[in-house]
Amino acid sequence: MTFRLPPEWYPQDAVMLTWPHADTDWAPYLNEVEPVYIEIASQILKRQSLVVICHNKVVQTHIQALLNHDQLYTFVIPCNDTWARDHGPITLVNEQKHTQLLDFVFNGWGNKYESSLDNAINKSLLKQPTIQASYEAVNLVLEGGGIEVDDNGHLLTTEQCLLNPNRNPKYSREKIEFELKQRLQCQKVLWLKHGYLAGDDTDSHIDTLARLAPHNTITYVQCSDENDEHFDELNKMEQELKALRTCDNEAFNLIPLPMPIACFNQEGERLPATYANFLIINGAVLLPTYRQSEMDNRALTQIEKVFPQHDIITVDCLPLIQQFGSLHCISMQLPQGFLL
Repeated sequence: MTFRLPPEWYPQDAVMLTWPHADTDWAPYLNEVEPVYIEIASQILKRQSLVVICHNKVVQTHIQALLNHDQLYTFVIPCNDTWARDHGPITLVNEQKHTQLLDFVFNGWGNKYESSLDNAINKSLLKQPTIQASYEAVNLVLEGGGIEVDDNGHLLTTEQCLLNPNRNPKYSREKIEFELKQRLQCQKVLWLKHGYLAGDDTDSHIDTLARLAPHNTITYVQCSDENDEHFDELNKMEQELKALRTCDNEAFNLIPLPMPIACFNQEGERLPATYANFLIINGAVLLPTYRQSEMDNRALTQIEKVFPQHDIITVDCLPLIQQFGSLHCISMQLPQGFLL
């Protein structure tokens, strides 16, 4: 009956999105960003159910008219923002395919942003019809984008995020590692000291830098331009990845992803464009692209190597990174057994 956190490629009932609305920071970009959400939602609904968190009844009615699908579940739950990866449920499964929702604390990436509504979403979600997961609140600050797991007992994360004093200041590295192993039932925590993206305000979430994949594979962002500000940190991260060992003391299979050409907003701030921020759904991978034909195609070729059994579907995510996140950041998979 032991519950464990399954990898993202485990069979899913649904994906959860929290829809952008006029009371979020998306307000100036709604016309540009909503088509991205619609495309992602449409691709998900071809393969599985979609759960959408709606700020109010007006948003709910709007989404139901937009998507109009019998596998669409819309729930009215107030929200501060739309980063479902980080405020959404971290859902465990057991051998009987029962599910357990762990409700970790979301504090706006170290109290950078107001997050009280987002932190309450998971508790409200369990009150909605068609949800059958059990529930446990966990008094530990943790975002879904800060961890990666596979089906061989590994958990990959970054020290800059999980050891940051703005998350769990009273917890040592050993205590956090113990909690992760106990709560998520992983065997080995793999820590990265290096790696960052300009424009990222999550304190180096792992899902922007390196992703665990089947067969002891890690795909990661590689920077080959010595003049790029990321060159030193990402090369140090690459060396760390090469030094990592599996639970069986073997090296991981490493597949690099290109670094997109630098993207900037109107204020001249560099945006955290990354091909590592893909989403795995049933039978497919949704890969973010940034209107850079050469780099986008290179990333597509590499992801095809990582997931040869999946369809790789590209999604233009240039509008998404205007708010400093990408495709994986706005989504949270809900494993098989979550819905009635």
